[in-house]
Amino acid sequence: MRPNPLKPRLAAGGCAFGTMTFEFFTPGYPAICREAGAEFILYDMEHSGTGFETMKTQFACCRGLDLIPFLRVPSGDYHFIARALDIGAMGIMVPMVETPEQAKAIVDCTRYPPAGRRGAAFNVAAHDDYSGGAETDKIASANARTMVIALVETAKGIENVDAIAAVDGVDVVWLGHYDLTNFMGIPGEFENPRFHAAVDRLVQACSRHGKTPGFLAGNAKSASDFRSKGFRMIAYGVDTLLMQTALADGIGLLRSTTAP
Repeated sequence: MRPNPLKPRLAAGGCAFGTMTFEFFTPGYPAICREAGAEFILYDMEHSGTGFETMKTQFACCRGLDLIPFLRVPSGDYHFIARALDIGAMGIMVPMVETPEQAKAIVDCTRYPPAGRRGAAFNVAAHDDYSGGAETDKIASANARTMVIALVETAKGIENVDAIAAVDGVDVVWLGHYDLTNFMGIPGEFENPRFHAAVDRLVQACSRHGKTPGFLAGNAKSASDFRSKGFRMIAYGVDTLLMQTALADGIGLLRSTTAP
């Protein structure tokens, strides 16, 4: 089975940089992202309305590109998590993680017995490239490569972030900054001291338990700021906003040439 080099790198204290995708699902899209330097694509199913068949095609397009596909599933239900992995995702992000019990249940869905409760579909699914081989080897490889990203984005999640980060099998604790400010009653107030305190609490929890803090950076400033705070897995930009911003800059430049 194809390995996931980002998992051991992050576990050893390294970094991984990629992007997040909501809308652009053409065959060439993964190659475009890889050529830009992305090491992973974090695809979204929570807000995009995208289905598993579309995701299966995208994961296939990532093969051979040294590009790791991750998927934010709509919820922590078993049928979302296990299906995402079976169609080729090398890791899953689950939204609204608020307790260690919830985090443990998510991890269980990603691991084969006896470590968890993931159902087996070997030789007939995309996750093992439809290949033969010993089931014991495939189980070990799948458990080793699969990443679990717990998205902490509520006040309750921050209260419990140390216990969430302590759960064995959670690899990344991702800061959901927009939703967090909403749940804290300070929507969009990213300079609020309460928000900064929550960010620090998440980073400190990751440091204590050897986990990776993750973040979605909307621009160069936020990418730089959150790298300096200790975030080591960062998705730079969302496909739609990256295109929109670049196009707006170009159109604005052209319009400035016609100003009287």
